[in-house]
Amino acid sequence: MPNNYLKKSEIFTFPTEYALFKAQVFILKDGTMPVVVSLNQDHLSLNDILVRIHSECFMSEVLSSIRCDCASQLKESLKRIASEGQGVLFYLRQEGKGMGLFNKAKAYYLQEKYQLSNYEADKMAGFPEDTRDYAFVVEVLNEMNIHSIRLLTNNDEKIRYLKENGINVQKTSLA
Repeated sequence: MPNNYLKKSEIFTFPTEYALFKAQVFILKDGTMPVVVSLNQDHLSLNDILVRIHSECFMSEVLSSIRCDCASQLKESLKRIASEGQGVLFYLRQEGKGMGLFNKAKAYYLQEKYQLSNYEADKMAGFPEDTRDYAFVVEVLNEMNIHSIRLLTNNDEKIRYLKENGINVQKTSLA
């Protein structure tokens, strides 16, 4: 399987309120730059690792919008990985379920104008349900020799994709 990425940065550490994490930035062939964040990567037990696949959400994570719970899910994931003492978080640059920030702005406008849910606004705008791609995640998990994970998610499509691509997945809900 060819690499989905063109290059990757050196691994670096950064402190958070939860733990001292390590991270590595990748440049994918499509130009996006996902980040792989890990805790105790050098000592990961290779079975049932706690993993979060998180898609970027500018409005929630940067501007503190409460229209979605992306920022709180990101923080909760880091906190749970820290309390477990090991794990991996994939921060994917797939804003708005892969639609991009510009299209997400259109959906926000429709939500406000017609009092719609995220799902209803996306549908009204003619956007596909979800265009995110998780091939990079599978590739990195395989490189890390991780084949069995506990996935922090509320999205069954992520589970389906990972299972179809050889990763043993147990769902761990984000409440």
